[in-house]
Amino acid sequence: MSENKRKTDGRDKSRRRFRPDGTPIWGQRQIDGPGVWATCVKGKEKQTVGELYDLFESLANELWPTQVAEAADAPDDSDEGEGGADDLEKQIAKEVASMKRPRRETRFANCQTNTPCVVFISCKPPIDPVKLVTIHVQNVMNTGVTQTRYTQRLTPVSGSCVANIPEIRNLCGRLVNATLSAEPDKKFTYKIELRMRNHNTVTREKLIPELAKCVPEGHTVSLDNPELFILVEIFKSVCGISVVKDYYKLYKFNVMEIANAKNLREDGVEGRVAEKGKDAAGEPPMIIEPEEANKAEEDP
Repeated sequence: MSENKRKTDGRDKSRRRFRPDGTPIWGQRQIDGPGVWATCVKGKEKQTVGELYDLFESLANELWPTQVAEAADAPDDSDEGEGGADDLEKQIAKEVASMKRPRRETRFANCQTNTPCVVFISCKPPIDPVKLVTIHVQNVMNTGVTQTRYTQRLTPVSGSCVANIPEIRNLCGRLVNATLSAEPDKKFTYKIELRMRNHNTVTREKLIPELAKCVPEGHTVSLDNPELFILVEIFKSVCGISVVKDYYKLYKFNVMEIANAKNLREDGVEGRVAEKGKDAAGEPPMIIEPEEANKAEEDP
């Protein structure tokens, strides 16, 4: 009986986890942020991960070049001398130094989703997923080149938590306050963009009001032309949140549609994505997703 009691106590202690500020941590998760959600062509998830690795590493080398500089500063004693004991000692010393040199830590890692068309790439500091995705989308809008073949929509995640209301409120409050603190005197208009996949525990009707409580008073909701977008992605038991700007102007980060539309416009044909600034009323551009198109065809 005492053994069963000890096992129960140990299990209970493992559940009593708290953050440094005293707030509790509820549950566990396998997909860990920050990172980037990506939707892709069905059956091409593996290829999508590979092309995103290359794309993100290239962008990170430009935006956060510190680690690359460290690798470039590594000594390279490849000169061949006259031979002899001195050269042998130098070669041995070089090999020993390379063995002691810490391995370069990868900045991006693929998290298994086990779901078609959905990929999650986690990133480590100092990588900022919001800046990473925003810069890439702006490059695609300017050039019409995605540098990827199968990637469709990118969604940055500044932080992730277990998909229950206490954890989501805690994470959303921290991210919103961090964004608003950059301009403390300004009152923003905002909108909550909530997307759920393979999740039926927390309902939209209960979650959206709880998310709205995380925004301080004085900031107002705008469904048509908000300045800030609170992106909330719930996938299975994981919730990822980020706060971004110009979400509609950047066509909801759908790089495949942006590239297709730009290339078609250059050829004199209008694409499915409305031209930037074409709507005089300031309405956000309409992007027709495959699932939305199919749903529209089924409706009478």
